[in-house]
Amino acid sequence: MSTWTEQELQQVAGTDELQLSSYRPDGTLRPYVTIWTARLGDDVYVRSAYGPDNGWFRRAKVSGTGRVRVGGVERDVRFEVPDDGVHAPLDDAYRAKYGRYERIVSTVIGPALVAATLRVVPLD
Repeated sequence: MSTWTEQELQQVAGTDELQLSSYRPDGTLRPYVTIWTARLGDDVYVRSAYGPDNGWFRRAKVSGTGRVRVGGVERDVRFEVPDDGVHAPLDDAYRAKYGRYERIVSTVIGPALVAATLRVVPLD
């Protein structure tokens, strides 16, 4: 299993938006969507502000693989459902990173986002 480098993790932490695309069954990439992302330790996470039924989220979860671009970093990745214990610290990470967007940050934190969270794991 591959891991993020410290430089890549710093890019994630220092860049507001991540572009994410999932693979279609025929192996081609879908169009990229721009979303918020957060680093928690050595891991990268994304959340769907519009819940688990949002199109990009459903496609990423079903596909299981895709590609992300953030702050000059571009990697093929796997999308995983995270462990339950990550959600409270992840809420804090989103608040710390996006707190200046007071009204918007509430769309990516809280218990309702548990089912709309994916861990983004780099592939070799």
